[in-house]
Order: sequence, then structure tokens, then C-alpha cells
Amino acid sequence: MKRLAILVSGRGSNFEAIARNIREDKLDAEIAAVVANNPEAKALDTARSLGLNAISLPSKGIDSDTYAAQVRDALAPLHIDLICLAGFMRRVGQPLLDAYPQRILNIHPSLLPSFPGLHVQQQALDYGVKWSGCTVHFVDAGVDSGPIVAQAAVPIVEGDTADTLAARILVEEHKIFSEAIAVVLGGKYRIEGRRVVRLTQ
Repeated sequence: MKRLAILVSGRGSNFEAIARNIREDKLDAEIAAVVANNPEAKALDTARSLGLNAISLPSKGIDSDTYAAQVRDALAPLHIDLICLAGFMRRVGQPLLDAYPQRILNIHPSLLPSFPGLHVQQQALDYGVKWSGCTVHFVDAGVDSGPIVAQAAVPIVEGDTADTLAARILVEEHKIFSEAIAVVLGGKYRIEGRRVVRLTQ
């Protein structure tokens, strides 16, 4: 069975959705480790309550590449097939990218390439767009710039705030992240430049 490592920084609702889909046999994988760069992350408690391998690896005061090497070393004995960033609020350093080429996925709460980075729901509202959504993409050295595996669109409605929009987007995140993980683990795709092409055969 394919083995996942989930990297988190906070509550880990996307991690919980992945774990639920695995328990309900909607995703054929197992979670080999949940790694948090924030020792106070609620996701660590959730992982422990589910009997999962919860690893607190604080990143405060550590540069991205040094921290990436620490994560790489912690995951090395676990035979990880795919790393999933589920609300992981750190740039992924080069040592981890080198160790897991095209094997790191991130979920981002906008329709990339629009609104990368932080505070994306407020960015969308300030810009006046009519649609937002979420994107699952491969992680590269840029900021939310890797090839896109899956997207879901969410309409912006009159009276939306950053919080109400984020809540509706999160519902779609919980759906498409596991779907994208299944595609990547199944290997039925190829990457052409920035495009992820799903294969039917």
C-alpha cells in the first residue's frame, strides 16, 4: 500500500479529510506520518487520537533548507511514496524537493495561478473576481507555481467575507485533495511542462 506523509502547521482539516477517506475506503493509501512544524498544532493531537505516527518537528528560527533536510531525514526510514502539504505554512526547501521529485502535493485556496501566497480569499474579494476555488498542485521551488493536478471552482456571492468564502472553499478542498492524491498514487498521468495530463489507459 502507498504510504503518505502529511505536513501540517495548524488544525489540519485537510489531513482529517484524507484520513477519513482512507478509513472509508475512498482512498487506497495509508498515513505513515503526520509532521507538524508547529508543536502546538491541533493536527498532532488528532493524529495521536487516530493512532498515527505524529512527529513534532519545530521550525521556528530555522531556515527553509535546513528544516527541509530535517524533514527529509525524519521521513527517510518510513518509505514515503507521497508527501501532502495540508495547511503547511512553510516554504519547502530544496533538500526535500530533491529527495521527493514530483512527489510533493500542496492544496491552495485559490484558482492558481491567481492569488498565490497568503490571505488569498481577501485578495480575491479585493480584486472583485466572481469565482474563486482551490487547487492541488505539485510543489516546486516557486510559490504555488508547480503543475496543477486538480481544481474546483467556488462562486463568490454578495456579502462574502474572507471567512465565509474560505469556509465554502474548504468544503471543496476536502474533496479534491484526496482525488488528486489518488491520481498521483495511481500513476495514470504525465507532466508536460506545466500541464498534468491524466491518462485513460
